[in-house]
Amino acid sequence: MAGHEHHDDHAHDRQRAPGRSHNHSHGHGGHGHGGHGGHSHGVAADADRRWLVSALALIVVFMAAEVVVGFAARSLALISDAAHMLTDAASIVLALVAMRLAARPARGGYTYGLKRAEILSAQANGVTLLVLSAWLGYEAVTRLIEPPEVTGSLVLATALVGIVVNLAAAWCMSKANRSSLNVEGAFQHVLTDLYAFIATAVAGAVMLTTGFVRADAIASLIVVALMLKAGIGLVRDSGRIFLEAAPAGIDPDAVADRLVTQPLVEEIHDLHIWEITSNQPALSAHILVTPGGDCHAVRRALQRRLAEEYGITHSTLQVDHVGEDGAGALLQIAGPDDTPAEHCADAHGPVHRAGPHEH
Repeated sequence: MAGHEHHDDHAHDRQRAPGRSHNHSHGHGGHGHGGHGGHSHGVAADADRRWLVSALALIVVFMAAEVVVGFAARSLALISDAAHMLTDAASIVLALVAMRLAARPARGGYTYGLKRAEILSAQANGVTLLVLSAWLGYEAVTRLIEPPEVTGSLVLATALVGIVVNLAAAWCMSKANRSSLNVEGAFQHVLTDLYAFIATAVAGAVMLTTGFVRADAIASLIVVALMLKAGIGLVRDSGRIFLEAAPAGIDPDAVADRLVTQPLVEEIHDLHIWEITSNQPALSAHILVTPGGDCHAVRRALQRRLAEEYGITHSTLQVDHVGEDGAGALLQIAGPDDTPAEHCADAHGPVHRAGPHEH
């Protein structure tokens, strides 16, 4: 078979950043074609780390003070906030470590590098939120049944300071690249803590003005609900990436039905769409074109469509002609004994052709 170009560009998002793009090409036998778009982070990695470190410093200093006040006031809401701030700090440290690992170049057996270290970090953040919410939920229910005496003034004052600290930490983290699921996981920790302090401040005010001590436990349950919501979202999103699911909002069948309308394309099969890491979708597919059609032109047209319509700039397309020995027959590849074999021994997913068809 004739040789062909192989283009590799990679994209962290849909824009090409000056000074960060790269291209290379090489030829090899067959009709497999690959194309990828340019790498770009909305914020430089060093800038991301600076903002995360700033948020970490704010959180650690306040957390130490909150633990002391929480035990002095006998407030579960403050202690739960402090425990959550500990996971905030851990999540930011984990995010920083994951960013370092993900920045390492691809080599050896890690052909994508260690980019999914960020997804491991995001999943760990989600799991810690779920585990912590279970423990705090149990403690809150216990205190609803037998509420201890709580010093409302200390709770209110500490919570108000906590709101300011978490606003500052959340602002710092909002400056980092939140399109990364890793950074988003740490940000969700801090944001949940901000909501928790608001609930705690309200509880402190209620206890101070009415003496209703169960307000402390009720505030803790509100925090638990927020932690559950954030934790489930992080575990779900990171799990989709680990399971090689298509990115949310992209329907592989719809993408294939759109691509098969391209002139000269007869069939698309073995189509896969997944995410290498957050916001780096990738696609591979086997494309059969009309006999005599220009495989290279078809491949370029399909890759342009994928980039423009779906933001998929990392694509590998194997483009072949429909077999000449029968109308609509698939390309036959000789087996080890020179007998014809199907194009794929273990085809995955539906076959897409122009016109109505089943998925």
